[in-house]
Amino acid sequence: MSTLLVEKAYPGGQLVMCENIENYPGFASSSSGYELSTAMREQAEKFGMQTKLAEVDRMDITGDEKVLYTTDGEEIRGRTLILSLGAKPRRLGVPGEIEFIGRGVSYCAVCDGAFFQGKKLVVIGGGDTAVEDSVYLTHFASSVSIIHRRDKFRAQKIIQERALTHPIINVHWSSVVKGIGGRDAVEHIVLQNVITQEETTMPVDGVFILIGLDPNTKMLQGIIDLDEQGYILTDENMQTNIPGVYAAGDVRHKLLRQIVTACADGAIAATAAERYIEGKH
Repeated sequence: MSTLLVEKAYPGGQLVMCENIENYPGFASSSSGYELSTAMREQAEKFGMQTKLAEVDRMDITGDEKVLYTTDGEEIRGRTLILSLGAKPRRLGVPGEIEFIGRGVSYCAVCDGAFFQGKKLVVIGGGDTAVEDSVYLTHFASSVSIIHRRDKFRAQKIIQERALTHPIINVHWSSVVKGIGGRDAVEHIVLQNVITQEETTMPVDGVFILIGLDPNTKMLQGIIDLDEQGYILTDENMQTNIPGVYAAGDVRHKLLRQIVTACADGAIAATAAERYIEGKH
């Protein structure tokens, strides 16, 4: 068996952007996502995995041979394919969001937090990432405000407690951001209370939008069976509706998206792919 990882950036995806890993087995003391992803890559390379840096823009995977076409015109062929495409941050869809990307609007606290030393920041969201990253941003910001459309967080309790007891974090419950404004950079947001409908203008220096993820499956539409949100549907062996094509990680329809479940998906998919090839021969 020979294995090729086709990656358009640095192997690890969203894992690389995590400052601390605390919910992966054996990591009672936190480690960075970069360190963990690097160790995983080195281990796989030790056992023969090769890596190719390229971006796939289309594929022909319905036949016995799976063909990937890269943006530089190359064709990559294999007997099986494991789709580990991950997901990307979801957009808020309000005026000013797109205009101020890179000028105060960010989707990654670990990537951009250090640029906001002593600034007033807002985090939009109420899940694990939003609440955990709010605590992370306190290392840099003078204040952090969490904007959440509901009256309670969806984040794990231990993460909530860290945020709710932090001296420079405050929460605006039952509120949404209706717009982002400023001149050359973000200067304020328009905040609306969803119960009273009252709108207020809140001075801020940075907006971190952490409201969930969208799977990177646009190129698979009409080829692979997807759920209503665009996640890949598989059976318990990670098999998609196409023989020899599997899915693993955050791109797959499932209850829990964590590093440990992505690793489990990958182990199952790899084993299933190996058995598929053996059965073909």
